Amino acid sequence: MRFSSKTVGLVSAVITVLIWTGFIVIARASASRGLLPLDIALARILGASAILLPWAWWLMRPARQDGQKVGSLWGLSPLPLRETVQAGFFGGLLYAVLAYTGFFYAPASHASVLLPGSLPLWTTLLAWLFLREKVAVSRALGLGLIVLGDVLVGGASLLMAFDGGEVWKGDVLFMLAACCWAAYSVTVRRHGLDAVRATMAITAFALVCFVPLYLVLISTGVLPTHLARVPFSEIGFQAMFQGVGSVVISGITFTHMVRHYGPVRSTMITALVPGLSALAAVWFLGEPMHWHLLAGLALVTSGILFGVQQAKKTVAETPVLPPVLAEPVPAKGAGIP
Repeated sequence: MRFSSKTVGLVSAVITVLIWTGFIVIARASASRGLLPLDIALARILGASAILLPWAWWLMRPARQDGQKVGSLWGLSPLPLRETVQAGFFGGLLYAVLAYTGFFYAPASHASVLLPGSLPLWTTLLAWLFLREKVAVSRALGLGLIVLGDVLVGGASLLMAFDGGEVWKGDVLFMLAACCWAAYSVTVRRHGLDAVRATMAITAFALVCFVPLYLVLISTGVLPTHLARVPFSEIGFQAMFQGVGSVVISGITFTHMVRHYGPVRSTMITALVPGLSALAAVWFLGEPMHWHLLAGLALVTSGILFGVQQAKKTVAETPVLPPVLAEPVPAKGAGIP
């Protein structure tokens, strides 16, 4: 049974938004269930590897049979070594470690604003620095609203640091994680990488560089771990949701969504994530929603939508433009929370 392009686009958009929203809520909830941040990162990498690496091997099989030298990392990555290392370091390793660690300090409502909300800011800055992309006035105004929202959320936690609070640590980690994902996005855009192959490459890099080292460090007692303290079902759940869901499924659905709706409309759809995840944190986790969080969330969401609306108007007038304000990953990249 074949579905229409409209149906595929709609279903892909719904799945993407649900997974990205669930990522924030479930990652925060997991911070109190026993596993440590690096344990969750391990489950994410192993879960994604179980699907993507056999797929990558099959994808490169015809070229290998023809005698061509393809891929890197002993045939695990379909991309050359340089692109694999650059994309994998930021998008496959640092992002996961920083984001999961942040959830152990700051609530999901903060992540809702600072993690997906600050992506447009970092992506624009890095694209301006490394790709020499121009920043339109409307885009700058939208980014200004995002900065104000981030300051409202992060500034309050920084003030609490003088009273011994640690929420600010999570806020800083969320901002750094968003910066890492923006760096991955710019890398994908710079090299024109395919979405599926890029996702396979960053997973292969994380598997080769992180998993063996982490297993050695926890087995020798250098790093703590709670892998032996939690039921296997918890580890399996994290591998399925964080790895298969957040990496594999949302990467595919995001790509289909961009293909159907285009980057501008897709960004407008994903702008729902900060608000939905913040409300879900209040509903499912019982987190309080203070005025500064509401104000920061409103500013960030408004900044994203304002920039996208202005970009949409310009697209109607000019056929060729730089990437839109809040595109978390370029159309040829893989969108992964």
